[in-house]
Amino acid sequence: MEHILEVKDLSFAYQGKPVLKDVSFSIDKGDFLGVIGPNGSGKSTLIKCMLKILVPDKGEIRILGQDIRKFDGWSKIGYVSQKANSFNGDFPATVREIVGLNLIARSGIFGKRPKDYGDRIDDALIKVGMQEYGDKLIGRLSGGQQQRVFIARVLVSDPEILFLDEPTVGIDANSEEALYCLLARLVEELGITVVMVTHDIGAITVHANKLVCLGEDGFVVHDIHEPLTEEKLSKLYGYGVRLHGHRCHGCERNQGGAPC
Repeated sequence: MEHILEVKDLSFAYQGKPVLKDVSFSIDKGDFLGVIGPNGSGKSTLIKCMLKILVPDKGEIRILGQDIRKFDGWSKIGYVSQKANSFNGDFPATVREIVGLNLIARSGIFGKRPKDYGDRIDDALIKVGMQEYGDKLIGRLSGGQQQRVFIARVLVSDPEILFLDEPTVGIDANSEEALYCLLARLVEELGITVVMVTHDIGAITVHANKLVCLGEDGFVVHDIHEPLTEEKLSKLYGYGVRLHGHRCHGCERNQGGAPC
């Protein structure tokens, strides 16, 4: 079976300084991949290479069975950036309008809206638990609620792979926990493949089934069903790392420790 995403011997340097070196891994449909590592280890660079935002110096990326250099199925790919939840309170757009932007973008500004335009927006908002907020101004929502709206904006196009670059930055602990549970549910119920960059080791080890750990000594691909030791992480990060138990209320996933 062909992998849904495969990275082979990927290297990238910025102004002559190596950021990624010979990174290789693969994931399959329905995987939840966490990308972790200290600041400056290349996490965001890696995800941008996989989205063709950056061009690697060497290596190969295959997505949905195609070489990324010839890939033409971007409508099947969703991306939520780190700075997505940054609207102020006066921004003149409702939640429904923000979610619908993805459909308008794919049909062109002057193109016709799909016949099921409204239904698809409603369905996407239901999937992220924001159906009651459709007529609210996006800027009046909390950071966690705004991030859910941006996930809905991606879901409206029925993606096969969802990339997220540190989506929990700037949101409170309860919203962060709820967001992880939401992503886990999208994987389990819809079969979406999730690739997520994060600093939250405790939470990602509960929900992801695979990890790519970037660090000073290169990278490690880790199957979450195997023990993830503090010693292994500390060596990769270059300083002491402690693992804390994390429980996600509202979903049946837990790894040691007490509730957050």
